[in-house]
Amino acid sequence: MTLGEALIRLLEAYGVDTVFGIPGVHTVELYRGLAGSEIRHVTPRHEQGAAFMADGYARASGRPGVAFVITGPGLTNAVTAMAQARADSVPMLVVSGVNATATLGKGLGYLHELPDQRGMMEKVALSSERIANPDELPGALARAFALFASSRPGPVHIEVPIDVMALPADDLAFDVAGTARPTPERALIARAAELIASARSPLILAGGGAKTSNAELKRLAELIDAPVVQTANARGLMHGHKLGVPASPSLKAVRKLMADADVVIAAGTEFGPTDYDMYADGGFVVPPVLIRIDIDDAQLKRRPSTIAIQADCRAALAELCDTLGAASTHDRGGAERARSTREAAFAEIGPAMQAQVRAVEHIRDALPNSLIVGDSTQPVYAANLYYDHDRPGGWFNAATGFGALGFGPPAAIGAAIALPGVPVVCLAGDGGFQFTLPEIAVATDAGARVIFVIWNNRGYREIETSMRDVGVEPVGVSPAPPDFIKLAAAYGIDAERLSSAGELGAALTRAHAKRQPCIIEIAIE
Repeated sequence: MTLGEALIRLLEAYGVDTVFGIPGVHTVELYRGLAGSEIRHVTPRHEQGAAFMADGYARASGRPGVAFVITGPGLTNAVTAMAQARADSVPMLVVSGVNATATLGKGLGYLHELPDQRGMMEKVALSSERIANPDELPGALARAFALFASSRPGPVHIEVPIDVMALPADDLAFDVAGTARPTPERALIARAAELIASARSPLILAGGGAKTSNAELKRLAELIDAPVVQTANARGLMHGHKLGVPASPSLKAVRKLMADADVVIAAGTEFGPTDYDMYADGGFVVPPVLIRIDIDDAQLKRRPSTIAIQADCRAALAELCDTLGAASTHDRGGAERARSTREAAFAEIGPAMQAQVRAVEHIRDALPNSLIVGDSTQPVYAANLYYDHDRPGGWFNAATGFGALGFGPPAAIGAAIALPGVPVVCLAGDGGFQFTLPEIAVATDAGARVIFVIWNNRGYREIETSMRDVGVEPVGVSPAPPDFIKLAAAYGIDAERLSSAGELGAALTRAHAKRQPCIIEIAIE
């Protein structure tokens, strides 16, 4: 057995069932064991697509997404998607080749050579390791999967020199050890419970780190009668609940709710500016009495807090509820505070964005319990400001954090491969859709039943608006889009063009009934 074959066996042992990648001459040996394994290989049209698919797969499944890429350009093509995954705490393992050991760092001009490939990756990935001999492989994978399981996740890179891939690895151990998540410190939970019990107007801020804690979050909110504000990556939590506030903390209405709270519990949120200060007006102020819950100790130290609890959100929220007990239940005006904030926040975004939010609601209502995977486009921006999704973790996009255009189509394909029984809609603009347009062919190849909704306003309309707002004559914002209907036909994908977003619900119902990839284009005047 070679190291390449051992790699596949170890990935199987860690529960990996899908790998996204494009083979090349520098990764042939990594593929030696793949054909005979249970792992499915999905071939994108570009390595950036491979990593974006791994990202979407991870967000949908909760398991790490895995990508195989070649030395040099294959890896640099994947860097943008890895940076997006790091910004959004998405577990991703990227395995690449690297040139032969004896040539590294010498600048001899070998194929795909970089001056320092691993040094470059250490700036983007949470960690980057080189496998110098087969004995190092199990430990490198163990460290990667331990990081995914027990701390704030993100992309991890492992590189294998081409002269090491085919070395014998018969004596490797294939035992996989589980890794426990950090548990909340009881003394800190008790102190937090005392603060919360005495609060007159408590508030909960939920971020992406809480998206698997819907039941615990709801229980705590009801117990202490506290509104729950959800950042973009937390949408889907508290759907339709009287205490839910599915609105951006950058809005004045939500900031007022935060300012009026005497105790704020922040669960799994980093207080990033794309959520809390997206207008860059400096209006966000860290709450003076703040209880933070986060799995990452480094993240807790980046903002001042009254009590910092390092733990998995689900475990910490459950312990808080148990410690508080029913004695904490009394009317704190939570439902009224939440209602008035929802109304004020929706009014604040204005008629144009309200119409775009309603377009997103058409998708949600036509396909209940679906995943909506967004790119950076007008209705996604609007819905990040205010939108209540009906599935925890079912609304995600690249319009926050790193903000990579072209994320939507491949990430939606990865999500559909992870959850084949769940409706998946990609919502992208005509500009962003063209960044990764060829990846739609993968939906057909892989049987990923994604419905691609293209918001076609003939250019980068949001950027044009931003230029006009500051008195800059728009330049470079009106690239002519292709005929998406003809392109769909070329890829063998059904498509239809709508003249208004009001037709979207019926079109989605028709597309979903076909049980295959489809494109719906909305022509926006």
